[in-house]
Amino acid sequence: MTDSQASARYYALIPCAGSGSRALAPGAMAEKSVAKQYQNVAGQPMVMHTLAAFAAVPAVRDVLVVVAPGDDFFEHHSAPCVVRDCGGDSRARSVRNGLHDLFEQGARGDDWVLVHDAARCLVTPAQIEALIAACRDDAVGGLLAHRLPDTLKQEDGAGRVAATLPRADKWLAQTPQMFRIGLLSRALDAALASEPDAVTDEASAIEALGLAPRLVPGSALNFKVTYPEDFALAEQVLRGRDQDKP
Repeated sequence: MTDSQASARYYALIPCAGSGSRALAPGAMAEKSVAKQYQNVAGQPMVMHTLAAFAAVPAVRDVLVVVAPGDDFFEHHSAPCVVRDCGGDSRARSVRNGLHDLFEQGARGDDWVLVHDAARCLVTPAQIEALIAACRDDAVGGLLAHRLPDTLKQEDGAGRVAATLPRADKWLAQTPQMFRIGLLSRALDAALASEPDAVTDEASAIEALGLAPRLVPGSALNFKVTYPEDFALAEQVLRGRDQDKP
């Protein structure tokens, strides 16, 4: 291990500027203006479960949450994080702005950043630690991912099956996604300047540089709460974990 690898620090960055228009928790019709990540799941706003997981990982030096300008949620909720209202009009721009803020806070280009969806509130400290262990000596970095368990169909554009695709080499990308801060900054700058709509996650920006991120096995339960029915499942899992605590 080089001196640079041994001294590298780990930061978490949580883009939290989206509105989550596809999601609305059951019974939350009166809260349509509440962003998805702030809706209650298992007794508290979803993002608070996410932040608690990172707070339980000793290797993570700081957690930066990027919110939209004017978002005052964290003025009313205490959380183990630093909050910056530099959210952009896309996830990629929010992450890029957050990386710039980390540099201003004193982070170095060879430090690591773990970018995580605020709405993946079921991630566990053990999964975060597994990603760090798998990627800390990697030349590129990597992401949590889950092997595709189901048969994969391609649509013909009219709601019918056009083909059945092989699934043996298919993975569902998850988060956190862990890369060196300098590398990810350069990758996002390049991607946003050329094909901004193609940047669906951090790994895609790294791939556009011709690099291959490492796939680290995650869990089917590390899903992104996206649709109304996802809230019930997330609630059940979180309450089950609470009951299992000694």
